Amino acid sequence: MTIGPDDLDDTTALTLDDVRANIDEIDRRLVALVAERQRFVLAAGALKSDEQAVRAPARVEQVIAKVRGLAEEAGASPDVVERTYRALIAAFIDLELEAHREG
Repeated sequence: MTIGPDDLDDTTALTLDDVRANIDEIDRRLVALVAERQRFVLAAGALKSDEQAVRAPARVEQVIAKVRGLAEEAGASPDVVERTYRALIAAFIDLELEAHREG
């Protein structure tokens, strides 16, 4: 059973399998979005001149501030979103550095 966020107000009609099926669908969409983001990250990396430009700590903090605000607007935990994004960004920086070194 596919449910929407409003359906979570009354969880008495939901089964654990329903909830897990919905989480699996969200994971599918998230992975597709990560793949899309990766394509743009690699495109940006190709435009950067050196490893410091890839690391871009000021840009990282700018993104973190932005997603914390988005989390608050969406009703998500800003701390969870920040931790998730820090891990995501770190992984993408590693990927970008590898691509940058390979030329």
